[in-house]
Amino acid sequence: MEVVAVRRGAVRSVVVAGSLVLGVAGLAGGAQASAGEAAGVPGARVAPGAGAGSEADVSYHGRVRLAGGRLRVWLIPANDGPAALPGATVRVRLSADLADRQEPVQGCARTGTREVVCETGPLPRHGRGRHIALALELRERPDEVSVRVDTWWNGGASDRNRANNELVVLALDTGDSYAF
Repeated sequence: MEVVAVRRGAVRSVVVAGSLVLGVAGLAGGAQASAGEAAGVPGARVAPGAGAGSEADVSYHGRVRLAGGRLRVWLIPANDGPAALPGATVRVRLSADLADRQEPVQGCARTGTREVVCETGPLPRHGRGRHIALALELRERPDEVSVRVDTWWNGGASDRNRANNELVVLALDTGDSYAF
């Protein structure tokens, strides 16, 4: 078991997620001390950030499908540049509660009753990150679920076009796929 640090703004928290690093920015001056070590957990790894002043345009494309209390979310993160990112963290928030037990997904961690975060992998300039496939069990069988997808952490880069990385998709319990 390894401790992984997740960062949003200036807030850091520790998440246990196998051997995965969910995006931790390097500290000022290029130091690579980890947030896990800062929290008193020795040996926690850190992924280097893009650094202050970098700019990247992160976006997400994919589809969602709801059928019988099971929600499937497939998404592909992309970066339109101008800078490459060593990684980012995408957040998926739902309007319905997740079931207590979920199948683990590599690179992802449940962070609340209605929320999952996933690392994107490296995002090259004008390129894509890893394909993310979530198979989520819901606590109940709702007729519809709103799925919000947004960037939780962007590698320390600024993003002037947030319209393409803050999305809301309404999925009806029909078994149909809804693209975004």
